[in-house]
Parts: sequence; structure tokens; C-alpha cells
Amino acid sequence: MVMTESPSTGTDQFDFKAFDFKTYLTVQRERVEAALDRSLTVVYPEQIYEAMRYSLLAGGKRLRPILCLATCQLAGGEPDMAMPTACALEMVHTMSLIHDDLPSMDDDDYRRGRLTNHKVYGEDVAILAGDALLAYAFEFIAAQTPNRVPAERTLRVIQRLGRAVGAAGLVGGQIVDLASEGQPDVSLDQLNFIHMHKTAALLEVSVVSGALLAGANDDTLARLTRYAQNIGLAFQIVDDVLDITSTQAELGKSIGKDEAAQKATYPSLLGLEASQQRAEQLIQSAKAELTGFGDERQPLLALADYITARTH
Repeated sequence: MVMTESPSTGTDQFDFKAFDFKTYLTVQRERVEAALDRSLTVVYPEQIYEAMRYSLLAGGKRLRPILCLATCQLAGGEPDMAMPTACALEMVHTMSLIHDDLPSMDDDDYRRGRLTNHKVYGEDVAILAGDALLAYAFEFIAAQTPNRVPAERTLRVIQRLGRAVGAAGLVGGQIVDLASEGQPDVSLDQLNFIHMHKTAALLEVSVVSGALLAGANDDTLARLTRYAQNIGLAFQIVDDVLDITSTQAELGKSIGKDEAAQKATYPSLLGLEASQQRAEQLIQSAKAELTGFGDERQPLLALADYITARTH
């Protein structure tokens, strides 16, 4: 895959006519990792910053920031316009993982192949590390987004991220998820509600925010919203399937937790094969929303397929 340099910013741009997904993913992950490392340094009080960095820099797919960067370029923007938001999205996602792993939530000992934050630093520090990452995410977008991005676009991103992470999004999905544990009559509609809010909401803002920063029109934003909602639900279905079919070494976290907690999952409601078919249908619907966007849609098409093909 050929890469060229943008004359206006000096940042590398991809030649999507010669698109290679493996190269694209590697390059974008490296960019995101470097940006995340620069975003957060250790100062006094050292313990909280070390705890924040422990989880933020623990690796992972970096799917959310990569989606943000991809849609920014799709809408005609340049990567540096969206990188602060991309980093902030990963900060918010990391917060959700730290809190999700707590004994009062899912009680997990491992995440991304390492001990969870509370196992290393204690529950009290882990809660504060998550809180600090959430607050810093909004500060980082406001302070680091380039001045050439109109302020109203940045404000719209901040507003949408706040909604995605609050009671109308991630928190709302989590509260219904907790209330549903051990309940024998959880419906498919209820399960869809949980994961459209708990999982898909943050993926949706990841996709839409990049395009917002680049000045995308309402039609583009609507199509990307539908794309994101479909891949978000597919992502969760695949997660549910992997919880059954993978080993802990493959998944990087504890397996079988959903069944042990008596959680409703897509395989428990639909069966394993039907769940896999549903995920594939959602991915095809997502990809259909990208018709007509040209070569710049290649990363989003490939990322959609990557969701159902992943093994961890």
C-alpha cells in the first residue's frame, strides 16, 4: 500500500487505490499507540497516573480510534484533525473496561492477557483511574483538537461522546445488563437494548466523530450512524460467541463468565449458529451503507469484516 505526505500538515495519507488492510491496521495502530503514549505522562501523584497508563497502554485492537481516523479521511479530513478525539475515545473505552472488571460489576481478573487494574492497584485506585480517564478524555478533545477545526464541530463531538457514555448510552446499557443477570425471561429486544447502549453507542460515536470533525454532511452522518450501529451489535454478538468458543489464552480475558453469571447472550437466546448468521447479516447491512463513497471506504469495509473474523 502506497502512502503519501499531505502538503498542508506533513501527515501521511493512504493511497486507498492500493489498499492493503493488514498494512493499514498496523500503521494506524502504531500511530494511535504513539499518540496515546504522548497523551499521558506520569506526574505527582504518581500512583494514579501509573494506574491510568497501565490500562490505557495495555494494547488491544484500538478499533475505536482507528474507526474515528478512517471516517475523518472518508469525509475529506486529515488524520491530525481527529487524533485527539481518537485518543479520547480509547480513554473512555479503557475507563469502561476498568470499571466493568471490578468485583461489583463483572469481577474479572484478566484483561488483554494481563491482570485487571484493580488486581494490580486495588479497587479504590482502579475506580479513580477510570474516573480520571473519563474526565481527561473531554479535556483532551477540547485542548488538543487543532485550531483549524471549527469550534462548533468539536463541541458536537464532545456532546455526542457525553451522551454515548452516560445514562443514555453505556451506563444505561450497563444498568439494564446488571438488572437482567439471572433473569430467565430476558427478551431479544431487551438484549438488543443492552448492547445497542453498552457496546454500540461508543462504537457509533467513534465512527461519527471523525466525520463530524471533517465537516461531513447530514446524509453522510446518517449513513455512518447506521453503519456503526450494525457493526456495534455484530461486535457484541461475536464477543458472546467467543466467550463460548475461545480459550482464555486466545481471548486475553476470563472465559465462560457470561454463563457463570447467568447473563442472557445471543447464543443463549438464538443458538450459536443463528448468532453467527445474525452477526454476518449485520455486517453486510453495515457495508451496504458505504455504497458510493469511493476508495476511501476501503478501511471501513475491511474493519466491518474484521469484526466477524476476529478470534480475540
